[in-house]
Amino acid sequence: MLDRRHLLTRTGLVAAALATPRIALAQAATERRFVFIIQRGAADGLNIVMPTGDPGFAPARGALALPGGTKLDGMFTLHPALVETAKIYASKEALFAHAVASPYRDRSHFDGQNVLETGGNSAYQLRDGWLNRLLAKLPRADAQAIAVSATVPVALRGPVEVASYAPSALPQASDDLLARVTQMYSNDAQLRPLWSSAMATRQQTSDLTAAGGANAAATGALAAKLLTGPGSARIAMIETGGWDTHSAQTARLSAHLKGLDAMLAALKTGLGPAWSQTLVLVASEFGRTVAVNGTGGTDHGTGSSAMLLGGAVAGGRVVADWPGLSPANLYEGRDLKPTLGLDALIANAMGQHYGIDPAPLAKSLFPEAPYAKFGERLVRA
Repeated sequence: MLDRRHLLTRTGLVAAALATPRIALAQAATERRFVFIIQRGAADGLNIVMPTGDPGFAPARGALALPGGTKLDGMFTLHPALVETAKIYASKEALFAHAVASPYRDRSHFDGQNVLETGGNSAYQLRDGWLNRLLAKLPRADAQAIAVSATVPVALRGPVEVASYAPSALPQASDDLLARVTQMYSNDAQLRPLWSSAMATRQQTSDLTAAGGANAAATGALAAKLLTGPGSARIAMIETGGWDTHSAQTARLSAHLKGLDAMLAALKTGLGPAWSQTLVLVASEFGRTVAVNGTGGTDHGTGSSAMLLGGAVAGGRVVADWPGLSPANLYEGRDLKPTLGLDALIANAMGQHYGIDPAPLAKSLFPEAPYAKFGERLVRA
């Protein structure tokens, strides 16, 4: 049996039942790092990576067709809020994929996220997540995989053991209780700094707009800290929310992208030399409609964009088989038509990153999807 002091010292982060975000752990020993940042709520890829070279974009988007931003190539422009991300792209450490989607073709957030995380062809078809299945393909040893989230994400659930520092059934701790625990540890030289670290972690949430993006940056810095140092993790998953922009999209999306930008910059800075061996995936469950609705927002759509970032990425380009935005080319007459499978993007990137043959790896991660091979490298050898 572990006593209180041994348990808190052993965790190091003191992410006990009182702290958020929750940290989940599993083993995967490799010098390569991988971070999956999920955008819950259906991020509008058409405004994140804007197809400004498409003649249908400005007429369809109206006020959402923002001026400024970084020109990525003759077709695409990066949203102006992604200032640090643009610098990563300029250093050829970022790659954007467009007109991408999972196999899911309806518009339920819950079902779409389940397909994205499990790697199935339909919602609740599979019980475990593709990221957990990836762990089973990697050397185990002493390294760890982590989740920075309120609960253990579906993508990390499965037969590979994932332990948690905090049972999910416990209620949110009151401020009064936290103050009492803080006072109790105030004179304990060993536990006081650990508890202080837990309280700092508690302030970080999935809301990218909190504190003007400062909390998002702190989450990126936390993830970097957990991915570096002796015995550190090698795989991380970070949950972000708030991407469901049905109204007032211009201001809301800009605020969230500013937070994401700060998170990515902090992650790169915090990883230091380890950034050179890092791959970051940013993806959402589906995209949004091409047309703007009556409240200055967009509704649930299909095709979107995804990001690959990191020193390991063969970046500085946009990967897209662009379908066009003319009415005749839209999916169901309203959405960006997907021409690239998100599962194919992930399988090829993971295979190249970890030196695993992508074809059998794709069958393990996405068992119901046909394998589609990329003719060019996404990740440097």
